[in-house]
Amino acid sequence: MASAGRKGDSLLSSAAVDLGSCTKDYWPIHPVGRNANRVLAPARIGWFFSGAAGRLPPSMALPIKLIATDFDGTLFAEFENPPVPLALQNLIRQLQEHGARWVINTGRDLSSLLESLARAHLLIQPDYLVVVEREIYMHRDCQYVECAEWNHACSEAHRQLFLRVRPDLPRLAAWVRQRFRATLYEDSYSPFCFIAEKTQDADAIHAYLNEYCREVAGLTVVRNDVYARFSHRDFNKGSALTEIARLLKVSPDETFAAGDHFNDLPMLSLDHARWLAAPANAIAAVQNSVRRQNGYVSQWSNGQGVADGLEFCLKRAAMLQYLDWVI
Repeated sequence: MASAGRKGDSLLSSAAVDLGSCTKDYWPIHPVGRNANRVLAPARIGWFFSGAAGRLPPSMALPIKLIATDFDGTLFAEFENPPVPLALQNLIRQLQEHGARWVINTGRDLSSLLESLARAHLLIQPDYLVVVEREIYMHRDCQYVECAEWNHACSEAHRQLFLRVRPDLPRLAAWVRQRFRATLYEDSYSPFCFIAEKTQDADAIHAYLNEYCREVAGLTVVRNDVYARFSHRDFNKGSALTEIARLLKVSPDETFAAGDHFNDLPMLSLDHARWLAAPANAIAAVQNSVRRQNGYVSQWSNGQGVADGLEFCLKRAAMLQYLDWVI
């Protein structure tokens, strides 16, 4: 990851700190990366650093306090066993134990996500869920309850937007049907959704609908692979993440986000998270966007890539935090 241009970043290439003298009160982290499926013994944060001896101030805070991960293709790989690497689960668990909060930010609806989480038999539970890229739920008393103010505002904004769009839907549908073998449908989240037969078809339909969106204030296309739907531009993975951060009083500088596809791009932005990562299986548009913003693209896929990226960002954030203290 290239430097982010903030205080102390320019020193990262030459500075090294041995934090092995940290007390047990400092956050422990499991090594990950190539050993991503191993259950590793706890290690102090000093495991990450070598070189000149140094100490953290007693008031040193956890540098990343909010972790946001996409689900399918990022955190979760359905046909792997386990679908979420154990080392990633242990890393998130330890961070949660030391005050961090974890968000799953997905395009799935709530019931589909909860079913997959149950079948995955995770050792951890997310503190927040963002579903259909916009609705927020928080974990409370063994259940997920909606953030009513946000969700109600989201629903009303979509209702008004879709009233303006609906007269044009027959024309849009006719254009698609004349050119592609795509499935078009309406659901409770959008009046216009499609499933393309192949990626090239999805690209063409997406481009056509983007042109239409220029005519309608607030309208956008949310897409993941060959699946897409109309949505409100102001309610997406990025704005939902920022709302959760507001509730938790966490800044973008303390936020990590990882994703792999088009619908993750709104949250993979420095406006919402300073610490950005993508697994190796992320599409080119995501990898390029993450790199342009000095984010980290892992050589590992899916959950192993998230673990690798999160570990890398923790190291870098801790180093910057230390340099801010000593400079």
